[in-house]
Amino acid sequence: MQTKDTVRDTEGKTKYMGYRMFKYVAFSTLFISSQLLSAQTFAATEQQATDVSPVQESQLPLKELRNFTEIFDRIRSSYVEPVDDKTLLQYAIDGMLSNLDPHSDYLLPEDFSELQEHTTGKFGGLGIEVGIEEGLIKVVSPIDDTPAEKAGIKAGDFIVSLDGKPVREMSLTDAIDQMRGEPGTDIELSIRRKGEKELIEFVLTRAVIKVASVRGETLGDGIGYVRITQFQDKSGPELIAAITKLQKKAQDNKEQLNGLVLDLRNNPGGVLDAAVEVSDAFLNSGLIVYTEGRISDSDFRYSATENTIAEDIPLIVLINGGSASASEIVAGALQDHKRAVIVGTQSFGKGSVQSVLPIAGNRAIKLTTARYFTPNGRSIQAQGIYPDVYVEQSEVTTYKESYYKESDLPGHLSNGNDEKEGSENANKDDHQVSDDLLSKDFQLYQAYTLLKGWSVFQHHAKPPKANSDKSEALPEPIKTSNDS
Repeated sequence: MQTKDTVRDTEGKTKYMGYRMFKYVAFSTLFISSQLLSAQTFAATEQQATDVSPVQESQLPLKELRNFTEIFDRIRSSYVEPVDDKTLLQYAIDGMLSNLDPHSDYLLPEDFSELQEHTTGKFGGLGIEVGIEEGLIKVVSPIDDTPAEKAGIKAGDFIVSLDGKPVREMSLTDAIDQMRGEPGTDIELSIRRKGEKELIEFVLTRAVIKVASVRGETLGDGIGYVRITQFQDKSGPELIAAITKLQKKAQDNKEQLNGLVLDLRNNPGGVLDAAVEVSDAFLNSGLIVYTEGRISDSDFRYSATENTIAEDIPLIVLINGGSASASEIVAGALQDHKRAVIVGTQSFGKGSVQSVLPIAGNRAIKLTTARYFTPNGRSIQAQGIYPDVYVEQSEVTTYKESYYKESDLPGHLSNGNDEKEGSENANKDDHQVSDDLLSKDFQLYQAYTLLKGWSVFQHHAKPPKANSDKSEALPEPIKTSNDS
């Protein structure tokens, strides 16, 4: 199975690695189970253990296994509360994996299922984005074409109870877990809505919810914005669909897409194949990423194809300290190929690949199997991607300037341009876009400004069209920073 930061794999490799790990755990467990004796018993057999050859000792550390078994036995007999053997062995496996690195882990069935949900973006639920406010669950937004949206749940609604249980007694996580469940099952919601005196009762039927990982919108001036929240199985096709939609919208407005902002801030990563597909949307050749591990089966190389939807569109990638793993693969590939300008702050620095190895009982081992490198051979591990333009997120308050202008003077001459009103409205729209971005998202404002400036320079670089009405064309004045 491929999941968060897994590499493409053949069935044979999965079986081989899974078998090897299972064989080791099974053997160790059998050995431990058969030797759960007291410390005195081991003391009596220690002399026999000294006859083990150095090769066998290096393959199977008997002394450490004895220590483990003695500790296991002491816990069973002396811990303040009884703990069953199954739980202790689970704790031992947890510790064995968690001490390797921060990303290796032992996944119980519920953890394995949750990881698959994050990977695919699919789960059984109602389709509500929620938060917590005043001890109640607040609906941030219903997701389009879901049971919640179809039933009439609205942004700003407060969920008072779930199946008759008050949400004030639940954490946000518990409430979300209760709203999720098997598709086709029902749940009752009591909603408090602004302007309504009585609670509104809903009975919703859970369905398979598909959360899109990509959304796009137009910022203005022919500049598009695409946000990837995390890299899921369908993130590549979703990105292509979003860019296609932006290009069509620009054509409908008789414009061209002058630039694109790809927002990877606070994107924790996800599926490696999705990161490759996203990079491939902007590159038509060359290496995207490669991995190196202890065994040859962990070594992979991914290259761009000619199927590129946005090869020539000026591109800025936004990153910050929350951009990790697959996000860093995309940023690193586009930076090494000089295809994009990276704007923001230094990324997280997770440069390792995890493979998920399913085992019996709907459980799995998430194991770090390789490091990945950018096309130029940079390891991102514990270092991250450094932006080309460093911009910290800031709160900016605009300074309101007041000047007495020519148009304020009594008896001033008219402009003499019939399109004055239209041009003024266009300028007002441009300023409104800039002001909104400046007040809400300073990093995005900087990216928007860079792309708009590039578009202006490109426009000025084009040769002027011949004017058949005039024999000579006066050169346009050069604007300086003092012109407005």
